[in-house]
Amino acid sequence: MKRDYKKDKNVDKIFKNARVKSEIRAISSKSEAHRYLICSALGDKNVSLLCTDTNADIDATAACLNALGANITRDGEHFIIEPINTANTGAMLDCNESGSTLRFLLPLAAALGADCSFIMRGRLAFRPLSPLYELLISNGITLGAQGTSPLSIKGKLKSGSYSLAANISSQFISGMLFALSICEGESTLRLEGKLESAPYVEMTLDALNEFGADINFDIESQTYTIIGKDKLTSPRDLTVGGDWSNAAFFLAAGAIGQNKVTVLGLDKNSRQGDREMLEILKKMGAHIEIADGGITVFPSRPCAVDIDAAQIPDLVPVLATVASVAEGKTRIFNASRLRLKESDRIESVCNMLSNLGADITPTSDGMVIVGKPRLVGGAVDSYNDHRIAMSAAIASLVCDGEVKISRFEAISKSYPAFAENFTE
Repeated sequence: MKRDYKKDKNVDKIFKNARVKSEIRAISSKSEAHRYLICSALGDKNVSLLCTDTNADIDATAACLNALGANITRDGEHFIIEPINTANTGAMLDCNESGSTLRFLLPLAAALGADCSFIMRGRLAFRPLSPLYELLISNGITLGAQGTSPLSIKGKLKSGSYSLAANISSQFISGMLFALSICEGESTLRLEGKLESAPYVEMTLDALNEFGADINFDIESQTYTIIGKDKLTSPRDLTVGGDWSNAAFFLAAGAIGQNKVTVLGLDKNSRQGDREMLEILKKMGAHIEIADGGITVFPSRPCAVDIDAAQIPDLVPVLATVASVAEGKTRIFNASRLRLKESDRIESVCNMLSNLGADITPTSDGMVIVGKPRLVGGAVDSYNDHRIAMSAAIASLVCDGEVKISRFEAISKSYPAFAENFTE
């Protein structure tokens, strides 16, 4: 019987001598689902969105869009989206713990003129909104104090000239692109500094282009020019692709576990930046076969590599897990933004793997891992962070003893069915 981790609290989960399923179908991409739901809510007609899986973050975005005036319902494996006609005012938008939901919808609420408030749970209220916060205020938007929940927002964003630091959060940039696409007239958005997590911005642009948005980018000036319009042009039907971020856990399981693992439903040409997992595993010496039906990873002892995490911060927990049993010393760097996630992921990854017997040391912007042939096992905390919980489960494959994971219900944020899909 499947367990409903969305409803459970303070769940302990134990893994010992687990055997990973030999074939897994990738769940629907959370990143794509967020973007398609938002664009659909801003469109000119109803959309049927095939999204075979959902989770707490996707549900939060759907619920917040409904609060703004959309009508999004679930029909089997589809979302049916009736777009916003007139934005509601005075609504309460519950983001749960979803940073994407908050950062995408805060500027969008301003563009809609929907004076409303955002509810934030867990660590979300304490995750920084600067410089997006200051950008909105300097353009006539009134916001409640940072760190407060609910966070109120009042005013209406207009088309115009904007600039935003590019190395803080790609979600700020995506949020402004969504917002300016429905601010009638011409706007510019200039990026300051080097863009990090660039593939996520490309995903946003792909989604907006699918809905007929008029956006051009000048590489030399790092400036987007957006011709905003009242409504986007909706396609009738869309499909959310497989999620590389969550599939990364199973690809890692194939590399360090006891049996080969085939992951189905991944597009190797996807814009998702976390498809880089495949290339990093190859550099670590993994034996990988790619066929039309899926991607198969065979067990082998990985070798250590240096990993620049600037564009792939979400992969760090599972890559550190692989590195913990790699031959040699792995250095992960340019990952300082991990300190501002659902947990301080530099500290939580290091604590989790250390408790299981790994040789891992945190640095200011990452970690250094000296691989061992095996780990010993032990008790760890998820820190209420879905990626820590799932990485600990993957680590159990190379532990001599059992691995007990506290607050395992954190997986509901991105992958409620992870435990059922993980082991045979």
